Amino acid sequence: MSSSKSEAKKDIPEIYSRRRPPGHIAIILDGNGRWAKRRGLPRTAGHSAGAENFRTIATYCKDIGVSFLTVYAFSSENWKRPPEEVSAIMRLFEKYLIESVETMARDRIKLKILGDVSILSPRLRSLIEETAQISAEYDGFQANVCINYGGRAEIVRAAKLYAEDYSKGKAGALTEENFSRYLYTADIPDPDLIIRPGGELRLSNFLMWESAYSELIFSDVLWPDFGVRDLDAAIEEYWSRDRRYGGLSE
Repeated sequence: MSSSKSEAKKDIPEIYSRRRPPGHIAIILDGNGRWAKRRGLPRTAGHSAGAENFRTIATYCKDIGVSFLTVYAFSSENWKRPPEEVSAIMRLFEKYLIESVETMARDRIKLKILGDVSILSPRLRSLIEETAQISAEYDGFQANVCINYGGRAEIVRAAKLYAEDYSKGKAGALTEENFSRYLYTADIPDPDLIIRPGGELRLSNFLMWESAYSELIFSDVLWPDFGVRDLDAAIEEYWSRDRRYGGLSE
């Protein structure tokens, strides 16, 4: 993902040789527009900077031993933004996927798109399919990018798919485990840690089912400025939490 992979590894704090990071980190990519506005730039410049930062953070997550990184890149509500901004974001997705096809084999990184891709352009859908085929060849670190994604819509879709299979005798009794197989995140563990840069204190319809026991950390740093040291600080905070899953500490 990043051409400075070896340089990034030199920057890894020693603590990661002694403590494992969260297995699955999810991040809401918030603050691109405000980052650009503060610099007198068009909002599209903020999205470009945010996309580059995703590369940096994804590479760092892979290098420190994170297994899954899921990012909220474009929600189903984001279509309400100005058409020129939406078009620019879609061009960025296309550019990123083209570059990913070229680098996935080299970096052995799996890439999965989560969300309703049916309304995306044929070109984007073709690239998504191509990355899925390449990803099937690899094990190890996986980056998940949520595009045209909404947590509530994901649950409704899963309920419909389950009901269809159940009516045909293809699904067992309704349990949390069985139901989760119909989510976009099937076969992906729930996030251990969800980070939201940008200063907002809400999940904004992100991973509503999967986040039931995730640790939540909010940061005032805008996403394009959210660096590896900010991620380290969030992981340090995560390590300090007592994850009881409804039980009691020993």
